[in-house]
Amino acid sequence: MAEQHAHTCGGHDHDHDHEGRCVPSFHTRDLIVRKDVMEKAKELADLIYTSEEVQRYRQAEKQIQAHERVQSVMALLKKKQKEVVAFEKTFKNEAMAKKIEEEMAELQDELDGMPIVSQFQQSQSDINYMLQLVIGVVRDTVAQKLEVEGATEQDEPADCSN
Repeated sequence: MAEQHAHTCGGHDHDHDHEGRCVPSFHTRDLIVRKDVMEKAKELADLIYTSEEVQRYRQAEKQIQAHERVQSVMALLKKKQKEVVAFEKTFKNEAMAKKIEEEMAELQDELDGMPIVSQFQQSQSDINYMLQLVIGVVRDTVAQKLEVEGATEQDEPADCSN
C-alpha cells in the first residue's frame, strides 16, 4: 500500500500517494453534509412518513396499543422473562426456569396467532423493506456514478504539486 503524506494540492489539503494522485483527506469529525443534501434527505423522510406503508404501520400500532388481550399477554411475557432470569440466576432452579419458558412459548404462540399482531408485524416488515430499498437505491446510484467518474479520472492523472 502506498504511503500517504499530507500535501496542499490546488490550494486545499490532500493526501498524496507516491503515484502523484491528489486525494482529499478528511477527518470524520470535520465532515459536514451539504445543506442541500440534508434538505433533500428531510424531504425524502417526509415522503416516507406520509407513505401508505407508514400509515398502515401507525394504524396497526394504535390497534395493538388499544387491544386489551394483546397488552395483557405482552405484560405477562415481560413478567415471565424476569421470572426466568430470577430462577436461573438467583434461585439456580433450572426446572422452574424451563417450566416458565414453556409458558412463555404458549403465550408467544397465542400472540402470533392473533390477526392484529400479524398485521402489525407485516406492516413493520413492509416499512423495513421500503427503507432497505431506498438505502439500496441511494447506495447503488452513488456507487455507479463513482465508477463512471473514477474511470475518467484514472485516464487523466491529476497534477499535484506543493
